Amino acid sequence: MTRLSLASLIAASAASLCAVTLSAHAQTPAPAATAAASASTPAAPGKLHEADKAFIADGTQTVATQRDAARIADSRSTDREVKAFAEKLVADYSKLSDSMRAASPRGVDVPRNDPDAAVISSINTLRGAEFDKTYIEQVALAGQQKTLSAFQAEIASGRDAGLKKAATEGLPVIQADYAKAQELAKRKHLAG
Repeated sequence: MTRLSLASLIAASAASLCAVTLSAHAQTPAPAATAAASASTPAAPGKLHEADKAFIADGTQTVATQRDAARIADSRSTDREVKAFAEKLVADYSKLSDSMRAASPRGVDVPRNDPDAAVISSINTLRGAEFDKTYIEQVALAGQQKTLSAFQAEIASGRDAGLKKAATEGLPVIQADYAKAQELAKRKHLAG
């Protein structure tokens, strides 16, 4: 049996300790990486910021209202321009709704279909030119403004990265649809 000197044992112990320390350090994420990861991690349902909660409630309602009202417009309007506008909104706002649901933090209850009942009932019994006028003024213009406000508020004040991203990506679609609503109102000689 070989006897090691005290110096050899100390050197071997020190080398082993260094190897263990380096291995542990390599497996620990850097502080900046940890901070970045926690910033992009969705908040727990109970810890969701008020602006994010408002966006989930108001944003999903305005999107559902626009989508459902556009579906009604597609069947009740007699004007081909209003019908074409409504068809585009159904497609756009269905995608926005899906995007908002996908971006919502896990465990947060997002209403699937919660349109503003007052808006829907205000157009539900109308037909023809009367429907077109009410739809353009109350839904296409005023409703789009509410939707714009909800998305802009999330971009400005929201804290959840996923919801903020959904709002940022959805805003250009809403702005383009609002511009089309203004053009439609102008062509129909309505307030826009």
